[in-house]
Amino acid sequence: MENVRLLEGIFKDSQEKGKEYLIYLDVDRLVAPCYEAASQTPKKPRYGGWESTPIAGHSIGHWLSAAATMYTVTKDEELKQKIDYAVNELAYVQSLDDSGYVSGFTRTYFDKVFTGEFEVENFSLAGGWVPWYSIHKIYAGLIDVYNLTGNEKALEVVTKLADWAKKGTDNLNDEQFQKMLICEHGGMNEAMADLYTITKNEDYLKLAIRFCHQAILEPLSKDVDELEGKHANTQIPKVIGAAKLYEITGNEDYKNTAAFFWNEVTKNRSYIIGGNSIGEHFGPINKETLGITTAETCNTYNMLKLTEHLFQWSPNSEYMDYYEKALYNHILASQDPDSGMKTYFVSTQPGHFKIYCSHDNSFWCCTGTGMENPARYTRNIFYNDQDELFVNLFIASEIEIKDRKIKLKQETDFPRSNHVRVSFEEAKETFLNVHVRVPYWVNGDITVLVNGVKVETFANNGYLVIGRNWSAGDTIEFTLPIGLHTYTAKDNPAKVGIMYGPVVLAGALGRENFPETDILEDHLKLNNYPLIDVPSLVADKENLTDWIKPVEGEPLTFETKEIGQPGNRKVSLIPFYNLHHQRYTLYWNLMNEEAYKTFVDKEKEELERLRAITVDVVQPGEQQPEIEHSVQSSNSNTGYFNVVERSWRDSRGEGFFSYQMQVYPEKQMYLLVTYFGGDKTLFADGKRYDRDFQILVDGQMIATQKLEGTNPDDLIDVCYEIPLILTEGKQKVEVKFQSGEGKAAGGIYGIRIVNTSLS
Repeated sequence: MENVRLLEGIFKDSQEKGKEYLIYLDVDRLVAPCYEAASQTPKKPRYGGWESTPIAGHSIGHWLSAAATMYTVTKDEELKQKIDYAVNELAYVQSLDDSGYVSGFTRTYFDKVFTGEFEVENFSLAGGWVPWYSIHKIYAGLIDVYNLTGNEKALEVVTKLADWAKKGTDNLNDEQFQKMLICEHGGMNEAMADLYTITKNEDYLKLAIRFCHQAILEPLSKDVDELEGKHANTQIPKVIGAAKLYEITGNEDYKNTAAFFWNEVTKNRSYIIGGNSIGEHFGPINKETLGITTAETCNTYNMLKLTEHLFQWSPNSEYMDYYEKALYNHILASQDPDSGMKTYFVSTQPGHFKIYCSHDNSFWCCTGTGMENPARYTRNIFYNDQDELFVNLFIASEIEIKDRKIKLKQETDFPRSNHVRVSFEEAKETFLNVHVRVPYWVNGDITVLVNGVKVETFANNGYLVIGRNWSAGDTIEFTLPIGLHTYTAKDNPAKVGIMYGPVVLAGALGRENFPETDILEDHLKLNNYPLIDVPSLVADKENLTDWIKPVEGEPLTFETKEIGQPGNRKVSLIPFYNLHHQRYTLYWNLMNEEAYKTFVDKEKEELERLRAITVDVVQPGEQQPEIEHSVQSSNSNTGYFNVVERSWRDSRGEGFFSYQMQVYPEKQMYLLVTYFGGDKTLFADGKRYDRDFQILVDGQMIATQKLEGTNPDDLIDVCYEIPLILTEGKQKVEVKFQSGEGKAAGGIYGIRIVNTSLS
């Protein structure tokens, strides 16, 4: 990476905007939670948003990784000074703890875990919100600083922190350790594997292996996909760690795990832009459910990291086909070119828009990985292994292969232009096999010219190979046959996206009913804005060029004929990575005239019905909706039921769970609760529980509910009136589900505050 430099183009522009934000951020504010966790007064107040919660400290870790990576590719000395200062600050805070602990939250959660007696849920460990996940970012940041800048103090701090983790987890037997891993823990196996690679300390390798979550990795190693309902970005870092362990140990199970997982996610569980998940979770295989909270950007950051490992094991063009799709259409598209802010989710809901984090008061997980993304653009443009050089991505750049005394420049304005020129600026009769990727989207043969003369090439794993002795002044030129083609959703042949080469073309739908700003502190507010009508396309799917035409003088801009229905509308199409601050669609209902006569968009009708009556909504069992609604619980469990494709939460015995939910103080409110119609009696932990429970609003019981199992085939909704006296003058109320001895509350599959009775 440090030997590749971007030249002028869309990625260089995005890199510079990303660097601006890294320099803007105040290290003293980023490390403030670490001071407070050590009972010290910080030099400046901590940032807001997630940095004001128990997940605090993850952002300084992401910033360290991002800044170190950006320094490597830009050599910006201001960044280097800030990096060194940040490491010194963490070292100081660490010196205040005799165990070597440093993080953005107190050590108490871990102290309890290390006793072996602790409660755990998917996103809660000993009462803390994903503590290993958060501290992992500090591990990763310090490791990146050492590897990329050579800062020895960073290595000193992170090894002390690793020794603290090793000493604490030594108290846990294997069963307790695996129980601990039920809670999201980031890439702790990867971090420990990296530390072993640096130090050769066997303790870290053993800890990396212990941090492998067998409940997830073992089925994958046997080609079994049990991902449905799983929190997507909890799993991807586990698999990256497994890939690292394969490279260290040679254990084929780790390799099989990574390869099978990659295939399942990229081919069967991803959207048109290369992103995956809805509501942060994997849904059923080969189902592209559209929605507002789809394609979490963190996931794609990590999928690109995983792709890099698989490509290095077996350089094959299919890996870089995916990498290119996700890089252009999700990662590049996720940064606002004006503000430099990042997306959390990328909405696939037709008629929605991108939502970006705020500068100082968001710090979502994807704000963190978003800091890193622009610094990583140089990765995998080229790949060099001794006499082999792969040209993977068509991005204006140059590479220096120092040990071979070779310097190359790739000149291109791709995808605005389909011409690529690779020139040897330095070389002296040095042999090199140059592999040029043949993308899946080319619609013709690629002719290769060396020094202006057509040459014969041979194909290998999706690459054209040109081998010879190269000297300064030699050139390789080729033109990529590029054109329009469609992407068809896996679950509906009429749900179609339009692409130009690797580039997703979004329907640019303007600013109708657009909010004053699309930079928000609370990403859940993206549900609050009305959608707009998106036309169906009534045209011939097989002959795109008959009804899609390029707009003269505007590269990569297209316009349809009047085939948008109803209304005989023309539609403008532009690259999704260029679309910001307006509404869009990535998927169209595309059909012929006969099909359109009887077409009814039932998904849209149901969505609009619910949006019209909904004041607030929470999906039990999903991390962000629950956290954002201040979930509280005791003797509570979560899970996922494949039959209805939903997660749930319940409580058992003397237990409860509750959420803070929005209400309108001046209107009658109702509570709409979703149950599984087949639920009646629960047998768990050797006990029987009748599903008979109370529902309370702000401590006042509004209903009792007993589930009788009378509708075993589907979900059912029950609507409860909330007395006006409980919402009068309030913006929020606590909604609680409470069970008693021998009883269970739930499972609850959905909760809405609505303004209309559905009884």
